[in-house]
Amino acid sequence: MGKKMLIIIGVIVVLFIALFFVIDYKNNQALENSENPYGTNDLDQATIDQLDDPLYQNIILPNDLNEKINNGEEVTVYFYSPTCVYCQNTTPYLAPLAEDMDVDMKKFNLLEFGQEGLSYNIESTPTLVHFENGEEVSRLVGQYPEEEYEAFFNEYVLN
Repeated sequence: MGKKMLIIIGVIVVLFIALFFVIDYKNNQALENSENPYGTNDLDQATIDQLDDPLYQNIILPNDLNEKINNGEEVTVYFYSPTCVYCQNTTPYLAPLAEDMDVDMKKFNLLEFGQEGLSYNIESTPTLVHFENGEEVSRLVGQYPEEEYEAFFNEYVLN
């Protein structure tokens, strides 16, 4: 009985090791075959899964966002997390709406850059913020119907 148990445990260990290498290989292939705007391959799995998703393009990095705000540029930023259920529900209608309305909505991934997001007082996701002249003009925190986002864009972005 002891010998059989050791063989079973050995097979299980080998399977877990093989699974690790398969997942690692898959992630490396995904990073190589996609446009990776993050500038690093050390990404969370949820972020890797979204690299080729058209809803999660137009990513802005923390330094680029700081530069835009410090230069007084007008910028609209969608702060989200790939693991946030509310973001997963909001993005499929918010991203196309922004595109249809010709709003250059930048996306800031808090899963990857959460510490950098603290300076913008982001307490929950999703959060949509519009900046003008280096200052925050307005924000929507939480999940809203599409009409609320459309009104936000009309009032603060397209005015």
